[in-house]
Amino acid sequence: MEPARSDMSILPNGKGHDLGEGMCVPMKTMMEEEQFDDPESTLAENIEFLPNGDGKKPRFTDFEGKTSFGMSVFNLGNAIMGSGILGLAYAMANTGILLFLFLLTAVAGLSCYSIHLLLKCSGIVGIRSYEQLGFRAFGMTGKMAAGIAITLQNIGAMSSYLYIVKSEFPLVLQAFLKTDTSSGDWYLNGNYLVVLVSFSVILPLALMKQLGYLGYSSGFSLSCMVFFLSAVIYKKFQILCPFEEFSANSTLAHAHSNVTVNHAHSYHNGHVMEDDSLCSPQMFTVNSQTAYTIPILAFAFVCHPEVLPIYTELRNPTQKKMQHVSNISILIMYTMYFLAALFGYLTFFTNVEPELLHTYSRIDPYDTLILCVRLAVLTAVTLTVPIVLFPVRRAIQEMAFPNKTFNWIRHIAIAFILLTFINMLVIFAPNILGIFGIIGATSAPCLIFIFPAVFYIRIVPKDKEPMRSTPKIFAACFAGLGVLFMIMSLSFIIIDWTTGSGSALGGH
Repeated sequence: MEPARSDMSILPNGKGHDLGEGMCVPMKTMMEEEQFDDPESTLAENIEFLPNGDGKKPRFTDFEGKTSFGMSVFNLGNAIMGSGILGLAYAMANTGILLFLFLLTAVAGLSCYSIHLLLKCSGIVGIRSYEQLGFRAFGMTGKMAAGIAITLQNIGAMSSYLYIVKSEFPLVLQAFLKTDTSSGDWYLNGNYLVVLVSFSVILPLALMKQLGYLGYSSGFSLSCMVFFLSAVIYKKFQILCPFEEFSANSTLAHAHSNVTVNHAHSYHNGHVMEDDSLCSPQMFTVNSQTAYTIPILAFAFVCHPEVLPIYTELRNPTQKKMQHVSNISILIMYTMYFLAALFGYLTFFTNVEPELLHTYSRIDPYDTLILCVRLAVLTAVTLTVPIVLFPVRRAIQEMAFPNKTFNWIRHIAIAFILLTFINMLVIFAPNILGIFGIIGATSAPCLIFIFPAVFYIRIVPKDKEPMRSTPKIFAACFAGLGVLFMIMSLSFIIIDWTTGSGSALGGH
């Protein structure tokens, strides 16, 4: 049954919208052909999306989403999955298996709760924009705070991804081609390669008008990470502990097999034998590096800037359906994170490096499988950039052009300028990328913990949930937890800078 023309809905710009005249009807996408059986939601739940529905089937009317459930899972999963997965085995080595599992499980649960708060706020006021939720909660100050946090957080993430492309892509090509590092060929120059990748692969994908179009590239990106996980599991049963490094291999090729080195090492059947305690898993470990893993794991499921844009484009959106998308995406990433960390740790134990793939290269830098895995990880990281760029472009439009309709020239210009700026940072000022560590340590806790909690406290009516109600008390504690993580992260970064130890693990 069609809603009456008098039924109005709140748009992200805060204006009413008449269904009969100005509804935004997006282009028909390939995702329309997919079918998803979505049971009818209860009226009580749907009324939250259009409070004055008068008994009709309420829904958001600012945008009619066309993206299927599966494509939404791919997009959100790709937003969660970052290069941080490469450092989780090192994190497990410094916490132990059980402590790591506990921390990872707790963080996954907190992330689901955080998304629940965002979706609850969105359902109550009928807004699917992080910046507009901030405006509804705290006026222009809240809107600008959310927009700036999203912009800085995601620019930092994209800078780290492109820096990985700049530094790793030439090394992979050199290993495949077995060329000299000083050959001087342009295709082995990281600066040229990062520009080539940015404007030939990332920019065309970033120019997509709707996030749903990126579902296929996100699916391929996740497939690359599944390949990475499969290789890590396979290598666990191929590499013996302790492993023999490549430099030792080349030296010992001309030596006898039965040689004793020091009192701690001996050779047996071509492998270095050490104390068995170095090759046994630890369930609980506490050392100087343990504390560093807590904030890193706390930000392992950063996807909150992308949640509401994906919600906007979801077909037949309800709060329950989007929560299912989030829960499934987090569960998939949780499983991949734990398996990658577990088998990486069980392969190298205490010898694992902060970047897992570099540890494999110590054994054989020309291992074809590992080279393919490194290329797959580079591909996955590259295909994550357009997903991360989308909320930044949206935040800039919300802050700078709040009442403007869609314009292709502005759309292209913002994406081009953002990519150009990030490339300039990566190429000409890589040393200042460390500043984004501080930015991430402040913006990530805000986006994950603090903003969803305080928005929830402010937006949910007091007559529905008093300030001393259990949900709002939990939300207040959640915001306090975010402040604690922020203080911890900033403290560790400052300690690293003052001591020059570089102990902190990489982030998302």
